[in-house]
Parts: sequence; C-alpha cells; structure tokens
Amino acid sequence: MISYSDLALMLLFTFMLYLTSKNHLIKLEQLLKDFQLWSDISPSVSAMTSTAPFCCDVMAFEQWLQFIFIPKMTELIVLRQPLPTNMALAPMAEHVWQSKPHGSVMITQLQQFDALLSQR
Repeated sequence: MISYSDLALMLLFTFMLYLTSKNHLIKLEQLLKDFQLWSDISPSVSAMTSTAPFCCDVMAFEQWLQFIFIPKMTELIVLRQPLPTNMALAPMAEHVWQSKPHGSVMITQLQQFDALLSQR
C-alpha cells in the first residue's frame, strides 16, 4: 500500500513536470518569435494531416513546432494527460538549424526539453 507521503511526492513531481513542460513551451514559442520563425499563416489542412515525421514533406520544422507540437503538448498539459517519455526533438533541430545563427539557442532549448521528459 502506498503511503500518503509517497502519494504527495508523486503528485508534486507530476505537478512540477507539467509546470516545467509548460514553461519550456512558453520559452520555445518566445524563441520562435524572437528569431522570426513564428508564422501568422497556418499550414493548409492537408499539410496538417501529413504522416511524415515532423510533417517534413509539407512544412518547415518551425511550422511543425508551432502548429502541431506546441498545441498538442499544451493540450496534454491542460488535460493532465501522460506526456511523452522519450522525446527527441533536438536531433531534428540540429539537422535543420545547425548552421543557422539561431541554431545553437534553439537546439539547446529542445535538448533541455528532451532531457526533462526523458529522465523520468
């Protein structure tokens, strides 16, 4: 049987995971805006239903982050649904942004987010 103190610790850990994840999403959105990678124009409906990894066949990685990843993760957080436990966005960011001026900052942000969700 689980003790109340163990339950309290589990609930606190879960709360902190959601809170920290939300902060990573806010930071990611801000960085996309700071580096002018944020778009006011949504991809087409067909682009949004792509089955390719990161929708790489129909949109840029930053569009996938903005229009698919951030909204989906936000929904999981708001609904207190399970978060991914083995996320690896940084390798794609390295592939796409390694030679870009904003690359190291964006890659580092995604490495930190990957690490947060993978260390549980």
